[in-house]
Amino acid sequence: MQDYFKRQIQLWGEETQAILATKKIAIIGAGGLGSSLSFALGAAGIAEIHLIDFDEVSLHNIHRQIAFKMGDEGKNKAEINAQLIEQRSPFTKAFSYTCNFQEWSQKNVEVDLIIDATDNLPTRSEINTYAKEHNLPWVYGSVEAFHGQVCFFDKSSFNDAFKITQQTPAGIAAPIVMHIASLQANLALRYLANLSVKKDLLYYLFFNDEGELVTQKFKLPS
Repeated sequence: MQDYFKRQIQLWGEETQAILATKKIAIIGAGGLGSSLSFALGAAGIAEIHLIDFDEVSLHNIHRQIAFKMGDEGKNKAEINAQLIEQRSPFTKAFSYTCNFQEWSQKNVEVDLIIDATDNLPTRSEINTYAKEHNLPWVYGSVEAFHGQVCFFDKSSFNDAFKITQQTPAGIAAPIVMHIASLQANLALRYLANLSVKKDLLYYLFFNDEGELVTQKFKLPS
C-alpha cells in the first residue's frame, strides 16, 4: 500500500491516507461526470465507492464519458465504472447499482459523502432532500456547452438556490466535463481527508468568447 500511494503519502502523510481507507462515498450517475470521478477518486484509497446509474452506454456517450469504449454499447454504465475502479486499485471496493437514485436511497447504504454526477435538476433535488434528511454533505456538479458549476453543499439547500425544472441540456465539449469532475473530486478528497473545504460556495466557470476561462463565486444562504 505504501508504494501504491507513495505520492499521496508524500503529500499528506500515512495518517491521512489511513483516514481515507475508512471512508465511503456514493456517486450518483456514471456517465460523463461519473466516469471522470471514478478515475479521479477510484484509485485514491477510499474504502468503498457506490455507483448508481440505471442507464446503458450509447454510441453518442463515448466521446465524453472516458470509462467507455467502442463495443460497450448496451452495457450498464455503473457496472463498467465499478469494474475499472477495482482493476486500478486493489484497496477500494466498488459497488454498482442498476437503478435510479430514489430506488438506491431506499437501500439504506451508509456513506460519508454523496457526489452528484447526474444531468437533471429533479434528481439533484432528490439528492438534496436525502442529504438533509440524513445529515450528509454532497458535492454538486453540472456541465453544459463550455461552462459548468460546482458546489460543496453543507448548510445551504440546493432546492432553495435553484429553480427545479425539466430541461434538455445543450451540446457539450468533453474537456469541460473532465474539468468540472476534477473540481468535484478535489473538494470530495479534501473533505474525506479532513482537510479544509470551502462549503456552500457556488463556483461558476465558463470560457468567454475570447477563450478566457472565467471563474465566478457566489455564497449561498444557509
